[in-house]
Amino acid sequence: MAEFSRDSPVPEEDETAEAPLTMAASVILTQLPKDASLALENAGVLDVQKVTIRLQPLGSAPHLNQRVFKLSTTAAFATIVRFLRRRLGVRDHESVFCYVGNVFSPSLDEGVGNLWRVSAELIFVSWGSGIR
Repeated sequence: MAEFSRDSPVPEEDETAEAPLTMAASVILTQLPKDASLALENAGVLDVQKVTIRLQPLGSAPHLNQRVFKLSTTAAFATIVRFLRRRLGVRDHESVFCYVGNVFSPSLDEGVGNLWRVSAELIFVSWGSGIR
């Protein structure tokens, strides 16, 4: 083992060592592995065209006469919110809070098909608001 003193110079690194490759310089896949290709082939494809939506009021929110209806899987969640606002007569300054399965509130641009896929074949939408 070499001993170093304060006055000795700092040893240089081995100049022959190769620098690590960046991601841009690494090997580029010319095709996806078979597993990934099969998975991506069916991504976003649903077997059904329409799904069942069940509406359930929370707390003192007003009830609807028709609480179950079908909606296209290509529609956005905003379609359900607009439907509720129109049926309940909610004004522009009033809020309606919608939850899927009493668990989460999806963004308005989320697809109904994606919500159906994660909510076990029935989209259960609960709502509450400041209206009475």
